[in-house]
Amino acid sequence: MPPTPDASAPGSAVPSRERSDACPGALRLHRADDGALARVRLPGGLLTVDQVLALADAAERLGDGALETTSRGNVQLRGLRSDCGAELALALRRAGLLPSDTHERVRNIVASPLAGLDGRGHADVQAWVRELDARLCASGWAAGLSGKFLFALDDGRGDVAALDADVTLIARPGGGALLRLGRATTGEPVDAPVDAALEAARRFLEAVGGSAWHFRERPELTGGSAPLPAPAGVVPEPGAHAGGLSVGVRFGRATAAQWRLLAAVAVQGVRLTPWRGAVLPGADAGRLAELAAGGFTVAAGGAWDRATACTGLPGCGKSLADVRADAARALDGAAGGGAQVLGGAAGALLPVHWSGCERRCGHPAGPWVDVLATGQGYRVTAAGTSTDVTDEQMAEAVAEARRNR
Repeated sequence: MPPTPDASAPGSAVPSRERSDACPGALRLHRADDGALARVRLPGGLLTVDQVLALADAAERLGDGALETTSRGNVQLRGLRSDCGAELALALRRAGLLPSDTHERVRNIVASPLAGLDGRGHADVQAWVRELDARLCASGWAAGLSGKFLFALDDGRGDVAALDADVTLIARPGGGALLRLGRATTGEPVDAPVDAALEAARRFLEAVGGSAWHFRERPELTGGSAPLPAPAGVVPEPGAHAGGLSVGVRFGRATAAQWRLLAAVAVQGVRLTPWRGAVLPGADAGRLAELAAGGFTVAAGGAWDRATACTGLPGCGKSLADVRADAARALDGAAGGGAQVLGGAAGALLPVHWSGCERRCGHPAGPWVDVLATGQGYRVTAAGTSTDVTDEQMAEAVAEARRNR
């Protein structure tokens, strides 16, 4: 089967599926230019306070002292020693973060982070997360899924439904859910959501074997009988919400000290979001100033809203630039008054992602502004229009692209 173009990533295509995917895990470490990398799956982004502290300790003791959140609400440790695998695995098991050695890479589940907190959804999908995770780990066949296969559990507000997961459940008023497969434009009403999600994944694996990783590669396996609600794509804005707080993590990277601050503020655990932020259920709004002083984004409408970047140099040898440093200068205003140029009303700006190479690792789903390092500067692309710019011109070009929705 020839590669299928992936429209969400400019210039990219689905690679050959003749071998298993190379996604890192907690047990399968990836060798990067800055040391080994481990990716710990966190279904629904759910962490207890003790688990937050355990991850901070592991990052400080075994890695570079920081943790990265991913576009699936998982967490990565970087700069690990090449011989620390057994020690890391033991620490994760003790914290309850490694319930299955055989299934640890397939526990890719995102869920509406504010579910059950603000009264907006139709179901508290956190219960679905726990059931789906437990049953995935207990199903022998599920170990054959790709480490990239994604489940999304949307409480009906339309946030994670916009992520184009392989299997999406959208809670319905009165109970049950709509089951969407891949990028289908219709869904199937189901009364037992977790049963339906597991059966869809099992049938996919049975149909494709190892020849495909995602439903979008096999659209003939998707479809349904019911129209889908339009995904709202609204992410939890930084600040106070009914039932807790939401904060942004710049480029998804936070030091162990920052993680300990989250643990100190959290009273009911932490929910990492697919947008590289964190929701703290039950946390007091009076702690927002403390979180801001600790380096978290706590208010909506600023330049850093939905701004992401790949690792770039020096951590990735394929990158053509230190994209995070360049992006931060633009966002903070060092290049052409970026803080003023790039800011806007809450929810008014398109997401923007800086990439060091054509792979565009970690880019967001849906419409986004693509800022790609070229070796001579950057290429800014939005709505099919590209402009090559220097570092000094980048902030203004990105601002214009983000506003032209």
